[in-house]
Amino acid sequence: MAREVEYGTNIKVVKRDINYIGREFSSIRANLIEFAKSYFPNAYNDFNESSPGMIFIEMAAYVGDTLNFYIDNQYREALLHSAEEKKNVFKLAQSFGYKPKLANPAVVVADLTIEVPAETIDDDNYRPDLDYAPIIGENSKFVSTTGIEFRALDDVNFKTSSSLDTREQEVSQESDNIPTHFKLTKKVLLQSGNSFKQDFTFGNAKKFDKVILSKLDVVEITSCIDDDGNKWYEVPFLAQDTVFDAVENNPVNSPDLSVDSADTPYLLKLIKTARRFTTYVRSDGRTEVRFGAGISSNADEEIIPNPDNVGSSLSTGLSKLDSTFDPSNFLNTKTFGQAPGNITLTFEYTHGGSNDDNVLSNQITTVDSLVYTLDTTGLDGSKATAVRDSIQITNNEPATGGSDGDSLRDVRESALSYMATQGRAVTMQDYITRVYSLPQKYGNIAKAHIVQDEQLDQVAGGEDGDKPDFKEVSNPLALNLYVLGYDYRRNFVNLNNASKQNLKIYLSQYRMITDAINIKDAFIINLGVKFSIITQRGFNKNQVLMKCIERVKNHFSPKKWQINQPIILSDIAYQVSLVNGVASVVPPVEDNPEKSMIVLENLFDKDAGYSGNVYDLDAATKEGIVYPSLDPCIFEVKFPNLDIEGKVVGDI
Repeated sequence: MAREVEYGTNIKVVKRDINYIGREFSSIRANLIEFAKSYFPNAYNDFNESSPGMIFIEMAAYVGDTLNFYIDNQYREALLHSAEEKKNVFKLAQSFGYKPKLANPAVVVADLTIEVPAETIDDDNYRPDLDYAPIIGENSKFVSTTGIEFRALDDVNFKTSSSLDTREQEVSQESDNIPTHFKLTKKVLLQSGNSFKQDFTFGNAKKFDKVILSKLDVVEITSCIDDDGNKWYEVPFLAQDTVFDAVENNPVNSPDLSVDSADTPYLLKLIKTARRFTTYVRSDGRTEVRFGAGISSNADEEIIPNPDNVGSSLSTGLSKLDSTFDPSNFLNTKTFGQAPGNITLTFEYTHGGSNDDNVLSNQITTVDSLVYTLDTTGLDGSKATAVRDSIQITNNEPATGGSDGDSLRDVRESALSYMATQGRAVTMQDYITRVYSLPQKYGNIAKAHIVQDEQLDQVAGGEDGDKPDFKEVSNPLALNLYVLGYDYRRNFVNLNNASKQNLKIYLSQYRMITDAINIKDAFIINLGVKFSIITQRGFNKNQVLMKCIERVKNHFSPKKWQINQPIILSDIAYQVSLVNGVASVVPPVEDNPEKSMIVLENLFDKDAGYSGNVYDLDAATKEGIVYPSLDPCIFEVKFPNLDIEGKVVGDI
């Protein structure tokens, strides 16, 4: 219904009822006809399909239907879970912090070998002369027989050997039964991708300048160096001014931690830099490199004074406390990074990836180019050259993982998952995941376990009423991270100080600001295992027993055990019973009140190579389950050949 509202004496404003529900063509057309009949009955009343007035009504309905379609479409494309256009999905995903993968390269672990001269230890013993052992740096390139290029993802240091980075060696050449050369072999992780180098020259610095890499499907920018030799770093966002950097663990870089260089060859450092950039993935398959806003040659503190110098006499004149400072001045600083100006940047990056990158075994055989480091001071030049010429590569396993880039569905799901964590360590599992993702060159971390820290809280007075009692309560502001490493036999050992320091620095970039992390050693409880079996007739008793011992060895394999994991004795007995030829598993000792089929013994003699930790197994065993201690620990059969004792007590 129309309503008349009088304003003053001469003006009337008529308010009309409008139907906002109809949004498609037919509804809008019907509403327009009803509107004309209600408010203009005398002006127009010919609503025949062929009437001239219906042309304008239907044209208006057409325009309304079209506008509503575009509005609905724009709203749908503004939501990640419903967007269909590739460019919109990519933009929304990157606003969440996830960068779509344009291609997925293949990865493979290959054997890298060199030959080095032998040196004499004494009259009958020889060893590799590691003075000739080089470092094969990351980004060294290798090619398969099918023409697929692979690059090394980590440095390969032939001078060191650890449990996670083992160096195998064998005599390769002899003269009169005396070794003259040793063959050294190490594992190297390779990733497929075609390498490309591209230069960009910048004139005057521009805020938030950007360049576009020429190659499609860029996988990774491996380096960015300016013509002054300065390194530029990629960051997830321009406001991040600290990045990780690796330095060799030697006495010069760290006199205290260099003693751990064999297991931890590199130290992780956090450096602050204004030379940084971020990348943006476009829907057309190209990658943009974006830089910061810092274009001023003045020091940042001259543009935005800090509390230490706001009252000082700066040459720029920004020293008066009553001066008005533009809040946007920080955009002229290096807060968001430095903008390149009057300089040339050289980018090296890899691109491409497909199913063709999944090459078969023994197809990566050609050394294309090496990042080769060897201090030749005092070395025989011909021998050093021969070492370099001896480098060989082969993959004993096929490469896997190569495929086309993310589908739109992959991008949606990955972005939503990334948004949930935003690169933070929130849950305990997040912390464990981050610990295990620490690159191997920074630490040999075998096992990790995290619990809430506890503290003493004073409660009501004790029995005499004047001495307070205390109880343990959770400390919400601290976490205890228990870690262990491997030795060269892949036995558990306490993590060295260099690895702990690297881990602390690494986690500092992901932990919540309110979380304090205490890195501690987990206790190692060494065990001996005893069992007895009755074999079936017709089977070789020794062979059956050896297979049973192998089952127990496999059950206690270090890679299968976690910190604070209990031992279920029936599981061990069950594994033994599955061996072909075993009739039954019987109690191994007479002094066994519980008649347990498996008897464990705590071995703790340090002189014999054990941890020295004493543990009451009888008190810790409840209903056939051996529970760990309150202080996190891990159970280990350290010397399986000695510590696992099995007997055959008969046959049936």
